Amino acid sequence: MDLGLKDRVYVVTGATRGLGFASAQQLVAEGAKVVVTGRTEEAAAEAAARLGAESAAPVAADNADPATPGRLIETARARFGRFDGMLVSVGGPPAGPAEAITDEQWQAAFDSVFLGAVRLARTAAAALGEGGVVGFVLSGSVHEPIPGLTVSNGLRPGLAGFAKTLADEVGPRGVRVVSLAPGRVDTDRVRELDALSGDPEASRRRSEEKVPLRRYGTPEEFGRAAAFLLSPAASYVNGVVVPVDGGARRGL
Repeated sequence: MDLGLKDRVYVVTGATRGLGFASAQQLVAEGAKVVVTGRTEEAAAEAAARLGAESAAPVAADNADPATPGRLIETARARFGRFDGMLVSVGGPPAGPAEAITDEQWQAAFDSVFLGAVRLARTAAAALGEGGVVGFVLSGSVHEPIPGLTVSNGLRPGLAGFAKTLADEVGPRGVRVVSLAPGRVDTDRVRELDALSGDPEASRRRSEEKVPLRRYGTPEEFGRAAAFLLSPAASYVNGVVVPVDGGARRGL
């Protein structure tokens, strides 16, 4: 299938590793151009080099900075001549039980994970025309709280609600909004979470037993799902949260 991604231009935030990088990689593999962001110039430049200098432009950016959305869209247009969509991916907020999360941690996570994502998506949607798309990388915590991930449990469902509202508002202009809810995908973040138990191998086995496919997903599998949902091939998929979790979600 031709996804129709050739020469389309996307911004992918948090794209120096993990799910963000895997998504950018699949977009480029299908012929798209990408602006990739990271917290440092070095990390962003390294990711862009791995993707290919002709296909990727690096930008050091903080999602919590109000100036970031406009700067990213301007970079896409200046470097590649157009702007077709954005995938908002942010690093996981701090893990821990409710009683252990400080006000400062909540505030920092809100500014980056929630308000930063809202600002990025809102700015992108306003700049897009018919056929444009905004995507969010969320979490299975959208549907069911995950033990030990209090901050994610608090913020991700709110983003899913915002994404649905935005889809309703910009849909009449032909702009789509989609979200992805990854389950246990084998990234550095998930390995770090497994290690919190003190026995990462045992933690992984327990998690795999809850997945009908009996394994963790790969970043490449997630990236392919993201590339499809951002592509013109998914032109009538809108306003939904798509689980990429091997069947772990029990709801229909």
